[in-house]
Amino acid sequence: MSFPDAPAPAEPSLAAKIIAEIAGTFLLVFGLVGTATFSAFFGDADGTNPLGVGFLGVAIALGLTVMIGAYAFGPISGGHFNPAVSIGLAAAGRFAWKDVPIYIVSQLVGAVLGALAVFAIASGGPEGFLDKAVAGGFVSNGFGEHSPGGFGLGSAIAIEIVITCLFLFVILGVTHSRAHQGFAPIAIGFTLTLLLLIAIPVDNASINPARSIATAVFGGGDWLAQVWVFIVFPIVGGLIAGLSYRYLFDGVRKLAAT
Repeated sequence: MSFPDAPAPAEPSLAAKIIAEIAGTFLLVFGLVGTATFSAFFGDADGTNPLGVGFLGVAIALGLTVMIGAYAFGPISGGHFNPAVSIGLAAAGRFAWKDVPIYIVSQLVGAVLGALAVFAIASGGPEGFLDKAVAGGFVSNGFGEHSPGGFGLGSAIAIEIVITCLFLFVILGVTHSRAHQGFAPIAIGFTLTLLLLIAIPVDNASINPARSIATAVFGGGDWLAQVWVFIVFPIVGGLIAGLSYRYLFDGVRKLAAT
């Protein structure tokens, strides 16, 4: 006895892709900013920090949110959750340029909503908790006096280009048709964790302009004045990876054919 083949799944609608990008970016920002705000230095009143997760915990949290989001929403939208990723994938020929603007808008909406959710929860904290979080930049990215380790503008520019470029190379590699199927989100999540462990002391690790804009909105002041760095240079890193990947790994002949 034979049975008919199951029908191929329908292509997700644009509305479904938009919702998936909003939800995935919300998860990313809520997970990152929530961990950094509530858990990173929990119990640090006397300087011993017995329960806080620190830099390592924040880095792991972001890696987990991206991995989970990629598995949950990747089949619908591709799981970008990051304007630099969308632009880098388009530069590599893996994503349509015409869809980049709506993806970026969706990511910005999700990021701001994620930061807003953390802000709302923090507002119900003990006296002075929210004011302290906002005064510290609300997990915003920064350089100079706003760098966790006191690194300058040049270091922030260099780290954002390098880590975003590496991140895109990994994404392009593990999602290639020749890569083992099903493991891409794991590799992407672990890569992001590694990159954050390197970059958090330098500039609080952006890699993602939507995340940087969302936290700067709530940090305000000088954080907003510096956010341009974390919009421009992750995108530069993404473009470098996307454009070079086609030559280095897909081949000039294939590029010409497209």
